[in-house]
Amino acid sequence: MSNRLPTYFISHGGGPWPWLPDMRKAMASLETSLAHMPAEIGVKPKAILMVSGHWEGPDFAVMSSAQPPMVYDYGGFPAFTYQIKYSAPGAPEVAKRVEELLKKAGLPTHLDSVRGFDHGVFAPMQVMYPDADVPLLQVAINENYDPAAHFALGRALAPLRDEGVLIVGSGLSYHNLRLFGEPGRVPSAEFDKWLNDAVMADPKTREAELLKWEAAPYARVCHPQEDHLVPLFAAVGAAENEKATRVYHDTKVFGAVTASSYRFG
Repeated sequence: MSNRLPTYFISHGGGPWPWLPDMRKAMASLETSLAHMPAEIGVKPKAILMVSGHWEGPDFAVMSSAQPPMVYDYGGFPAFTYQIKYSAPGAPEVAKRVEELLKKAGLPTHLDSVRGFDHGVFAPMQVMYPDADVPLLQVAINENYDPAAHFALGRALAPLRDEGVLIVGSGLSYHNLRLFGEPGRVPSAEFDKWLNDAVMADPKTREAELLKWEAAPYARVCHPQEDHLVPLFAAVGAAENEKATRVYHDTKVFGAVTASSYRFG
């Protein structure tokens, strides 16, 4: 029996939503899916590696602090949300292993001992592991957003799945901050249908379909900038031969937006 962990692409919600009752109520189905993940996984991971759409740079930087700080990368929320602490330990030894794997794959990287947890990480983790008792680190996406490079990132990280590390791409299947509510209903639904068909396809053809994402219906309406989509490519790359399961689907996010999350393996 294999001890290989699955990978995930999660739609992580908006801002510090788990700490805000109204937002939490609106994202009840997302909360349910995230809270169920530990039971789906079945074992407590040695560490969780997140590829968040909220950290990008010129290479695939790796968070290496033993006690990462917080990054409050949102605006317009109550003052207390800028004092939130998600006190999970870092994973410096795993970070070194990640750096080794990325360098072996010829991918540009470096260890970053300063970077802290952004809300694409600490918000869903608050629901998944509220006791903050699983070591946690992040890998940055590349600011070029190249899909092939992010598939390669996932493939390079894949050995971690056999080493007790859970790989999670954290973004949103729809991310147009200027088009929420009713104007986002049709674009998000049409893109989500395409995305689901592509993700659920035969793994042998899935990457080829996803590489053509810009040709999907309303692709650039749903993702004017694809920072919240490329974490999906990393999650798929790390499980490229394994089938997908949709683990979250909501048609009323932010009023009328459709969004989804997936597990691979």
